[in-house]
Amino acid sequence: MLSTTEMVISIAIALAVGIALAFLFWKQRKEAKVLLEQHEKAKTAPPATQPLQLQAYERLILLVDRIALPNVISRTPTAGLTARDMQMLLTQTIRTEYEYNVTQQIYVSHESWEAVRSLKDQNIMIVNQIGSFLPAEATGQDLSRSILEMLMQSPKASLHNVVSDVLSYEAKKLMS
Repeated sequence: MLSTTEMVISIAIALAVGIALAFLFWKQRKEAKVLLEQHEKAKTAPPATQPLQLQAYERLILLVDRIALPNVISRTPTAGLTARDMQMLLTQTIRTEYEYNVTQQIYVSHESWEAVRSLKDQNIMIVNQIGSFLPAEATGQDLSRSILEMLMQSPKASLHNVVSDVLSYEAKKLMS
């Protein structure tokens, strides 16, 4: 049998252990609740990359506008250029614009980047194809006029409006 002193000590130890466990459980529950609240706030807060993504979409929409054939042609002086020189200048301008913005691909969807790349490739192909059909003595103005006429006759030949719409849609989706 336990003496009264031993029994009091046993009860005191049991109470101390019980209080310590209750305190630890309370503290752990409080920390879990704080972590859960932080997680919920993080889910509703915009991700840190969202501003960078929006900026990338903005830059790519500007790129699409800049490499649209009518716009490239309007910015390129044709005076004194042969068709071949103009062809090289147009394709180089498109490539330079594209290469300047190539890093934006890490912030946008794969589909968006592929649309931009396809537009660049298509525009270069159009310039080269039309340039190859012109006579050797053709001028830069002849090439420009031929490209613009082809685009007017076949509006679906240019993807720049479609690509702009895709980029704009994705940017708006990101903002909502």
